[in-house]
Amino acid sequence: MTSDSGFKDKLVAAKQAWARAGRLQTGSPDKAHARRLPPGQRLVTNWPVLDLGMQPDLPRADWRLTVDGAVVNPIVWGWDELCAQPVFEDVSDIHCVTQWSRYDNHWRGVSAQHLLSVVQPLPHANHVVLHGYDGYTTNLRLDHFAEADCLLAYSHDGAPITREHGGPVRMVIPRFYLWKSAKWLKHIEFFVADKPGFWETRGYHNQGDPWTEERYG
Repeated sequence: MTSDSGFKDKLVAAKQAWARAGRLQTGSPDKAHARRLPPGQRLVTNWPVLDLGMQPDLPRADWRLTVDGAVVNPIVWGWDELCAQPVFEDVSDIHCVTQWSRYDNHWRGVSAQHLLSVVQPLPHANHVVLHGYDGYTTNLRLDHFAEADCLLAYSHDGAPITREHGGPVRMVIPRFYLWKSAKWLKHIEFFVADKPGFWETRGYHNQGDPWTEERYG
């Protein structure tokens, strides 16, 4: 436990220093999306692993997702309930704030739009906070969470998402840097006001658009 905590503290301190220094910024935003690769990114074919120094071990039988807050119908889904929902598939690129991008990721899971149809956010709900089993949080505007390519993913490139990449279920928000796609998804909370998450309170940008290099706030 001590070594894990020490690793996490050092990692967080290093990334906060990156944010203060503006590390990796190129200063060349590409608002027109003229290229497929956002500015400052490099293309990879593997899938790098980044986390806070811990990877929760969650058998499917023990996994639970709670969705609550400013919604009409709060829910708690186990694995069987998740798999009973309509299957959604999407192919998207992913972009990490640490400067790598990976093209053509094939996801399978439950769309965010379907989840919204089930829980029915209240009219005054405007923001979402995603919680991971590792204690991680990240925030999104509700309209961004509701975009057509966002999903609760349990499969990547035809195979179950592995533990190291956030399995059994992770969020996928393709339009933003990957820190917005919370791993080991545990809880989705709907709020009236914004509530910045783990990295957003430590110097990272509140939104995270890779095309305008919103790495740091």
